[in-house]
Amino acid sequence: MTTRTLNLGILAHVDAGKTSLTERLLHAAGVIDEIGRVDDGNTQTDSLALERQRGITIKSAVVSFAVDDITVNLIDTPGHPDFIAEVERVLSVLDGAVLVVSAVEGVQAQTRVLMRTLRRLRIPTLVFVNKIDRVGARHDGLLRDLADKLTPAIVPMGSVRRLGTREADFTPYDVTDPAFAATGPVAERLAENDDAYLAAYVDDPARLTYDTLRRELAAQTGRSLVHPVYFGSAVSGAGVDTLTGSIRELLPATAGDERGPVSGSVFKVERGAAGEKIAYVRMFSGALRVRDRLPTGGDTEGKVTAISVFDDGSSVRSTSVGAGRIGKLWGLGDIRIGDVIGDPGAATAARHHFSPPTLATVVVPGDGTDKGAVHAALTQLAEQDPLINLRQDEIRQEISVSLYGEVQKEVIQATLAGEYGVDVTFRETTTICIERTAGAGSAVEVMGQDPNPFLATVGLRVEPAPPGSGVEFRLEVELGSMPYAFMKAIEDTVRATLREGLSGWTVPDCAVVLTRSGYAPETTAGDFRLLTPLVLMAALKDAGTIVCEPMHHFRLDVPADTLGTVLPALARHRAVPHTPSVHGSSYVLEGEIPAAQVHALEQQLPTLTSGEGVLEASFAHHQPVQGPPPTRSRTDHDPLNRKEYLLSVVRRVSAGAQ
Repeated sequence: MTTRTLNLGILAHVDAGKTSLTERLLHAAGVIDEIGRVDDGNTQTDSLALERQRGITIKSAVVSFAVDDITVNLIDTPGHPDFIAEVERVLSVLDGAVLVVSAVEGVQAQTRVLMRTLRRLRIPTLVFVNKIDRVGARHDGLLRDLADKLTPAIVPMGSVRRLGTREADFTPYDVTDPAFAATGPVAERLAENDDAYLAAYVDDPARLTYDTLRRELAAQTGRSLVHPVYFGSAVSGAGVDTLTGSIRELLPATAGDERGPVSGSVFKVERGAAGEKIAYVRMFSGALRVRDRLPTGGDTEGKVTAISVFDDGSSVRSTSVGAGRIGKLWGLGDIRIGDVIGDPGAATAARHHFSPPTLATVVVPGDGTDKGAVHAALTQLAEQDPLINLRQDEIRQEISVSLYGEVQKEVIQATLAGEYGVDVTFRETTTICIERTAGAGSAVEVMGQDPNPFLATVGLRVEPAPPGSGVEFRLEVELGSMPYAFMKAIEDTVRATLREGLSGWTVPDCAVVLTRSGYAPETTAGDFRLLTPLVLMAALKDAGTIVCEPMHHFRLDVPADTLGTVLPALARHRAVPHTPSVHGSSYVLEGEIPAAQVHALEQQLPTLTSGEGVLEASFAHHQPVQGPPPTRSRTDHDPLNRKEYLLSVVRRVSAGAQ
């Protein structure tokens, strides 16, 4: 049995109106009787109390409606850049997308980031220009901006009347419009992407009927070669019916085979009212059924105890979820975001499409708040957003998380208070640096020789590796020289230890070579787990490490008359711009800026450019920190001090055992 489903993402810069568009689409489909408003906190997809209070989308939400014979699973995503991780997780499960742009504010920084990613992933995308009924709405100039700032492959699909008034309306082009003539602008755009169509366009344009042109438009939209553009208003409903029809006509619905091999991808995890874990899965092939057993969380297995699918605006219980559909699964206690279910051939594991978080903060429990409760609550939040990268330092007794920005920090604080009853504050936000090895270094601890108190011998050599290569563990000892469990304990501990280098930052790229090993009949894997960090830190100290800070590539559009004010500000923020280029009445500057300076520049930009500057920044690479290297906390990271501390712990444990 086959089904036709379209998994559709609604994406936009914050406040462009994507949640309002979602409400209008649901109302037009008959799913809801009354359209909610973001400002009133009564929209269908912003269900979290915090979303209603703040009037922004924080978590992605799924809602379903029917367009003729197609079931559309519509996924509303956050627009604020602090929650870009939610968008990232959704991208791998989409069949198509609608990118919402405000007719007033136009193309904004996040709009560019989203469109660039959608085009790179070749996700078929329609553009909906919202708010045509608002004062200041633009049409012709905005179309030029879409072509200049997003992609030249846009195809306007109609005209606007009474722009900027409450009566504004959108009229789609039809067979009588010159735009869809055999040699009109739409045909010309399509001919640029297809040789056969180009030949017909040049040699025999009479063959290019209106129906032929619409079929070619659908084909090229489905291949992400062109992007049809619609204008309208989510508030008044103008243009929304046309958009709905085009979603059905131009975006590719999935006709999945439920008899094929089971293949799916988990893109969201949440907790239910009773604390149970619920996994959202997009099925690419086959079908999952209640009581099916699935491998989850690495080496574990779980049994599906319940399933819900999305239908007419809500999730309903079902005995199965089939190919093409999105389902909610209960019973899989160890399931994680990014897990592939069944055959990985069709499913796509989570990948990083956007830059990772470059900020971090230490979470401080409030007066009378139990640290264990804080850690337990943050652990559940990390299930829903793995990129917060929850870390607990046992030595310093600190809990830290990674962040995209200050708004995300405020949301974490409010979520802990509102949903978990946990009161926390945060230390000052810092930039996440990394450490790279300056050279090769080695160390060894021999069993039976002071100060080694463990029944194990470990020798390690650390060598530099190219950026992005990861951690490589190699052997210079015979693989059979000791039990596999001991070898595995050393390798696992090496990888865990490298999460903190000499200055407390992760060492992401290096080769670690096991040069010497030894054990006694009484040795356990625990001896190697305790000894390996001491040897590895000593080898790192011998090699030396260089602290490197994240650098962002930036693109800055500013009015020409503000360039003289902007350039000194860039210098103050340690930005290095390339030669400016002229784009009409504005200058475009590209270059590099430390990630730590991006937020401050964003705060100053409206004043520097009279509100007209647009900054787009994304992670580029790491480079050595200028000046004294920052440490990740106030404590000394000298490995000799750490070694003395760990040895003292061992002595106390030994004394207690006696």
